[in-house]
Amino acid sequence: MKKLYNREGNFKIKDDPRITRIGRLLRRTSIDELPQVINVIKGSLCVVGPRALAVEEGDLLEDWEKKRMQVNQGITGLWQVSGRSDISYEERIKLDLYYIQNWSIWLELKIIALTIIKMFKGSGAY
Repeated sequence: MKKLYNREGNFKIKDDPRITRIGRLLRRTSIDELPQVINVIKGSLCVVGPRALAVEEGDLLEDWEKKRMQVNQGITGLWQVSGRSDISYEERIKLDLYYIQNWSIWLELKIIALTIIKMFKGSGAY
């Protein structure tokens, strides 16, 4: 498996000293994601779907991972409600593929509901 800069762990640092108290609150409550709603309104992003990858990541995906690039990207997805920042990169890709292969309106509604719950709990957000 090719190594990407965040495959060996998470690229977010749990107690990142560069993040201010206000920034930490914004991340924990996911308020920092609100500007993405504009992209949903414009139609360039969906509410639910795999998160976009950095260009470097997309260029290095293996064939089985590229399937996640064939659907519209979203603000939230199965991996966000399954562990957010506490989940490994490989598990994130597997959850994205599970979502794609098992898509239903019920799965989508479940992810939206769980996203709202996670936003208020703030677990895994840093």
